[in-house]
Amino acid sequence: MNFLTYFRAFSYAMIAVAMLALVLAGGLSTGLALLFLVVMIGSWMLETTRWQLPERYGLGIVLLSIPLFYIDWKYQQAIGEPPERLGVTALAHLIVFLSAVKLLQVKKDRDWVFLYLISFFEVLLAAGLSFSPVFLGTLTLYLLCGLSAVTAFEIQKARRSLAYTETRLLVPPDSRVFKKAGRRSWRNPEAARLPFVAVALLLLIFALALPLFLIAPRSGAAALTRSGGGLSNFIGFSENVTLGQIGTLKQDDGLVMRVRVEESDSPRELRWRGVALDEFTGQSWKKSIQARQPAPVTEGGGFFKFGTTEALHRLTTQTFFLEPLESAVLFAAPRPVAIQGDLPFVRVDAEGSMQSRRHDFERTMYKAISDTDEPRMDELRNDMRPYSPAFYRYLQLPDKLDRRIGPLATTMILNANASNRYDAAKAIELHLQREYGYSLEMKAGGPDPLADFLFNVRTGHCEYFSTAMAVLLRTHGIAARVVNGFLPGEYNEAAGAYTVRQSDAHSWVEVYFPETRSWVTFDPTPSAGRVEPVRTGLAAQLQKYGEALELLWFQYVVGYDKQEQRTLATSLHNQAFDYGRMISNMLSTIQSYLTGNVLSLLIALLALGLIVLSLLFGKRIWHLVRARSLDAEAEGRTYSSIQFYERLISLMEQRGLSRDRHLTPLEFAQTLKSSEALLVTRAYNRVRFGGERLSATEKKEVERALFALEATDRRD
Repeated sequence: MNFLTYFRAFSYAMIAVAMLALVLAGGLSTGLALLFLVVMIGSWMLETTRWQLPERYGLGIVLLSIPLFYIDWKYQQAIGEPPERLGVTALAHLIVFLSAVKLLQVKKDRDWVFLYLISFFEVLLAAGLSFSPVFLGTLTLYLLCGLSAVTAFEIQKARRSLAYTETRLLVPPDSRVFKKAGRRSWRNPEAARLPFVAVALLLLIFALALPLFLIAPRSGAAALTRSGGGLSNFIGFSENVTLGQIGTLKQDDGLVMRVRVEESDSPRELRWRGVALDEFTGQSWKKSIQARQPAPVTEGGGFFKFGTTEALHRLTTQTFFLEPLESAVLFAAPRPVAIQGDLPFVRVDAEGSMQSRRHDFERTMYKAISDTDEPRMDELRNDMRPYSPAFYRYLQLPDKLDRRIGPLATTMILNANASNRYDAAKAIELHLQREYGYSLEMKAGGPDPLADFLFNVRTGHCEYFSTAMAVLLRTHGIAARVVNGFLPGEYNEAAGAYTVRQSDAHSWVEVYFPETRSWVTFDPTPSAGRVEPVRTGLAAQLQKYGEALELLWFQYVVGYDKQEQRTLATSLHNQAFDYGRMISNMLSTIQSYLTGNVLSLLIALLALGLIVLSLLFGKRIWHLVRARSLDAEAEGRTYSSIQFYERLISLMEQRGLSRDRHLTPLEFAQTLKSSEALLVTRAYNRVRFGGERLSATEKKEVERALFALEATDRRD
């Protein structure tokens, strides 16, 4: 590849990658991008031909195209383009048109600069439209191509300021030295090294920018903005939920959130609690007036505390990366006690459900701290304390409850020989799991869907099971409520986080035990409704690594705030401490081994010293010896070349002919009108200035020419 081809190739690559970034960000349609690719291919083929657009025509087309921007804007508005995308789409179209015109015309330096600036603007536009890690890949590729293109552009400009002149002052035109040097310097000017230089510069840029990025202060929120609305079918997490809505949500596989659990020994059967509902109408669950009462929240520096715990080791910390949702609900593992994040506010109701502002158009990141510990089974079985009046609302039943439900609960409890609240709850839970089927189809219905489920259909999804258990328990005076949330989701080992989708939506039951003042989780849904799908194969593994990269991008790039800075600093400090302790233990082991054996210690120190000296000075000594050898060889060559030329000069001076200072050796030889003097001078130029060595035959010819000149002087 010659230099000009190299320059054009990386310039075109820079423009193409910028357009690719805009396409991947959603700022340009695929069809228009393919059309632009065809224009690029045609422009490449027309380079240096007479079919390129003249510069004045290109300038005229560019000026005439400016009104098209306004026309396109109005057209996009007429076809119903969303307001937040209106200007972006029209601007992207204008950029593509201007780039295509500039590519097709005869390009001078200012045209290349214009194309470079347009490509940079495209990357900036893509950065505003997307925060995906795919953008990081395209940005890296763009920087690599851009560094190569701009470097080649500057070299190209510098080349044009030098005249390509072939001179005979030093080397004759037919010299092999001149042809070799010219081919190396102008036809292929070390173009192969420029990509490696660009890679090195790119690595240097990232190495210098990364520490600044990690330590730079952050003042923005950890909310990750994106275009488009939230999940439009996100239902089942309001204050009034119709029976069956969670089942509708489970039929969608859209991404809801990712959750990273910091404690490695945390239980795998976690659930992400959303809303708790305490009043059942027969058709739906809703929050009662008492449940809507806010709980006190203490806020300080983005840390919202609303609960306590008896032991810190019982706490489980989760980091949530919520997708845009049409809901204000914040999720957490059961019994959250605090929320940490850059949130404007956090509200907690009497049921422990958390809310903040809606985030329909942005991702939200926060940390939840939960006390996931539950009382021991023997404590729950011995709990006989009566409920206080404040908990009577958890015994509420609808006015028109089917009369068969109470006796059904009695049968379940008696068959299990249950004599306390815990065993009664377990009996009903196991009976529903074993005797009823799981299905996402809403077969139960009518004026009393619960009775239809229990006595007719006997098949349903999690909402019917949780509702049935809560109502069956209430008929026997056991306080219970329904909770809507999510199963843990699929665990991604590469990301160290759970991927939670809408299909993971779930409903379960919490039963209150007054002796320990705790709500205990029960899940009557059969295992078929609680099993996570297992994705296998190469595509699944690649998807997991892609999700891991995306999660890292969200956490440490887009949503990187002061809290993440503190977390990263703590992690680095802990790792440094662990490495220091490991080295200290290693040195202690070596010291204990060498104690009492002084001779072994001295030998080890001597060997270590020799190794260090050889590493530090061995290479330097070798280079010094080699350099002196090369210098001696070079001096010998120079001396030899000067020696036979000085013999010629001495002979000419004996004839009264001396070389003027303004004459080169070759010009002086031409004035002598002597073929022998011209042969000796050309040989001198080749050795002295061309860096060549004379062959044995050439040396004999030089000696023969000098001998002939000396013989002529003796005859004279």
